Amino acid sequence: MKQYVKTSLFLLLLVYANGRAQEKWTLDACIQYALEHNLQLKDFTYNAASGRETYRQSIRDVLPNINGSTNYIVNFGRSTDPFTNDVVTTDFFSNSYNLNGSIDLFQGFQKMNTIKASKFLYKAAKEETAHQKYLLAFRVMQAFYDIQFFEGLLGISKEQQTVSQTNYELVKKQVDLGLKAGADLYEAESLLLTDKLNVTQSANQLAAAKLRLIQEMNLEDIPDIEIQVGLQENSLDSTSTEIRSDTIFNTAKNFVPLIKAQALRAKAAKKQVAAARGDLFPTLSLFGGYRTGYFETTRDTLGITIPFREQFKDNTSQFIGVSLSVPITERWSRRSRVKQRKIAYERAQNNLDIQKQELLQTIQQLVQEYNSLMVELNQSTQKVEAQNLAFTIAQKRYEKGLINALELFTAKNLFASAQNENLQVRLRSEINKSTLDFYRGLPVFNIN
Repeated sequence: MKQYVKTSLFLLLLVYANGRAQEKWTLDACIQYALEHNLQLKDFTYNAASGRETYRQSIRDVLPNINGSTNYIVNFGRSTDPFTNDVVTTDFFSNSYNLNGSIDLFQGFQKMNTIKASKFLYKAAKEETAHQKYLLAFRVMQAFYDIQFFEGLLGISKEQQTVSQTNYELVKKQVDLGLKAGADLYEAESLLLTDKLNVTQSANQLAAAKLRLIQEMNLEDIPDIEIQVGLQENSLDSTSTEIRSDTIFNTAKNFVPLIKAQALRAKAAKKQVAAARGDLFPTLSLFGGYRTGYFETTRDTLGITIPFREQFKDNTSQFIGVSLSVPITERWSRRSRVKQRKIAYERAQNNLDIQKQELLQTIQQLVQEYNSLMVELNQSTQKVEAQNLAFTIAQKRYEKGLINALELFTAKNLFASAQNENLQVRLRSEINKSTLDFYRGLPVFNIN
């Protein structure tokens, strides 16, 4: 009975595993799964969580600082009575209790500027996390379209193999009937073996592309993955309005997470300069405290040690005061820190300009590629149609014995090459269109 149950569970798990392996993934599903399971992305979320806690602590640093302490001391031999200050040689013990508090009244607005700086840094960490999400989404999209490309390439290779197989069988019959020589059969077999090799190579490339997608998604215990839909017939619309790089850049620089993160870091650096300058001003703080204690040597007129409760009440003392600290010189270290903060601020501003420049250059390249792909897509489609017609004619002429196998092989390869080029252009156009749509602010990915 137990063996039957184990066998049933094993079969159920096997069916479930096969079901998951055969599940067809959409691009959105792949991206969402990757966002939830990618380990590198989780590291950035930890950075954002750390920045949030740093920001919260900077707010709590404005609160008063309160400390309590107590001690228990046993004295042996010659010592000073802590209550009477007389020198005694008897053993005794004492303990004390202290409660102290302080609050900064003025500190050159250092804490307020630190709060603002840590808030900007926290927001920058969140934007950097969002940027990593988009980078991951683009990598998944690239791997997804690579699979579509190699699936199409594998389909083309199989079609070529089918044609070669048909031609091989035709030549074999003709050789058997004495219509062709044995050398023609060897040529047909060579072409068939070449196409079989192409099929194997395309299948290997497809397997490698699937592995890349599985790794980006961090799929576990899944040796294979199936995706939905194929490449669209027309990725780019030549009738659409003109796309200008400056217009896209003006839109993108306001929402691209990497640009927003660097702008926030520049603002944080500016507040850090103000905080460093505050260190040059005098500081004023208010402090106070409460203390009491119990001493074994404290006795009444009859020589009896006064009880703890009475001593705790009678020995209490309170204090309150203000403290003013004026920085005179610390080997000019404070002014040096201000200069270092200024340099850091200027560097942050320069990094922001660099990021904007790189963004503009990226958009310019994408727009240039878009304009080129519009022409290439149309021309490659016409080329496929022309090569298809040429190959069809060559196939009929070969069947009638008007051309040799080498001429047919050339026509067939030209047709396959045209199909391959068309697939590449369509793939590039898909990625280019999605990337431009992202920089135009369109909802390309469903990322929160």
